[in-house]
Amino acid sequence: MNVLIVLAVLGAILLLTAMLLRGVALKGLSVSRAFGKPAVFAGEEGELVETVINDRPMVIPWLRVESRIPAQLRLGRQENLQVSGDMYHQSLFTVLPFQRITRRHRVRFLRRGIFNVGNAALTVGDVTGLITASREQDMQARVIVYPRPMEERELPEPLLRLTGEEVLHRRLLSDPFLVRGLRPYQPGDPVRDIHWPATARSGVTQLRLHDDTAAVRLLVIINGQLSENQWDQLSDWEQDKIERCISMAAALCLRALRNGMDAGFAVNLATMDGSEAVLMPAGGDARAETLLTAMARLKMVRTLSFPSFLSGLTPPRGTDIAVISAYDSEEIQRQLARLKSLGCSVLLHLTGGGGEK
Repeated sequence: MNVLIVLAVLGAILLLTAMLLRGVALKGLSVSRAFGKPAVFAGEEGELVETVINDRPMVIPWLRVESRIPAQLRLGRQENLQVSGDMYHQSLFTVLPFQRITRRHRVRFLRRGIFNVGNAALTVGDVTGLITASREQDMQARVIVYPRPMEERELPEPLLRLTGEEVLHRRLLSDPFLVRGLRPYQPGDPVRDIHWPATARSGVTQLRLHDDTAAVRLLVIINGQLSENQWDQLSDWEQDKIERCISMAAALCLRALRNGMDAGFAVNLATMDGSEAVLMPAGGDARAETLLTAMARLKMVRTLSFPSFLSGLTPPRGTDIAVISAYDSEEIQRQLARLKSLGCSVLLHLTGGGGEK
């Protein structure tokens, strides 16, 4: 009889514990995550701050927080944190009544992209481990990892000249569509600017005066293909080659902006939301962030063939264009000639060892 009473009491305790864990402990728990900075560069280290709050007057013997974190975000090793396969993370806590626990994880951001590590499974249990209760929680911890700009010493010399300070000291570009008046022709003036109707009316050779534009624009165009017939998903080593092109583009755009130029970039790769990866040159305080965020959103999936992609681009007249490609072809050259006919200067850099054209 005594044994039955003991078993009944133990059963009642276990049942009460289970009810408390499911109905009180889990409902009173909140777990949140946040990165130390909303945006970082690939290769940098940062923090992932994990906060656990218990707003109930109840001890939680153990709380396990399990989540799947992308392998591109590598968490440092520490006590009460288990990492399996570089992707599955498990944190353990003992939580006292009305306690707030903050744990800081060191994170190395290995690759560019936009990552969310907010989803987690929360499991609470008693001291015996026989009774547990679980629920899912979405914490929406997001970080933007910008491409790491290539070191300036690694940039090809022709591309460095294209974005150097000396480019700002060149002669202002005359805009043929902006006419501010007439004056008599002088020896050495370009014959193309003679205003023939005014010359006929006045009997004196008249010359158009054009407004000048001080805008110096750079457009970096990346070829997301490694060969002319490529279509399928890229392998890891092939992706690394395109990533290097993106790093080169980031360095060129940032250098151009620092030197007072407008900057933009375009690439025939898909974006996370399906929008077109074309940003025509512009300036402003937020331009660097806009360009880097757009680069972070790129997926390694080709959209159009490179010649078709080039055929749809119409940059402003006077734009300096740097084209970064693994290969050259007659179709590409035909499209580059079209861009030159629009009044743009074009420099082709071949990453496959072909040099510049």
